[in-house]
Amino acid sequence: MNPKVDHDLCIGCGVCADICPDVFEIRDDGLAHVKDGADCEAADCCQQAADECPTEAISL
Repeated sequence: MNPKVDHDLCIGCGVCADICPDVFEIRDDGLAHVKDGADCEAADCCQQAADECPTEAISL
């Protein structure tokens, strides 16, 4: 599973980073990003983060 954040849709709310901090982070630009080397399968929270994203900016 390779998560992606659509920065045109992301509003930087931080829900994904709260749910799945091993994979997602809010950077200085105010938007969510996938951390380098993040492993969705090991983190086991990417689907929930994608489901909870209010703008559906996360794709898996």
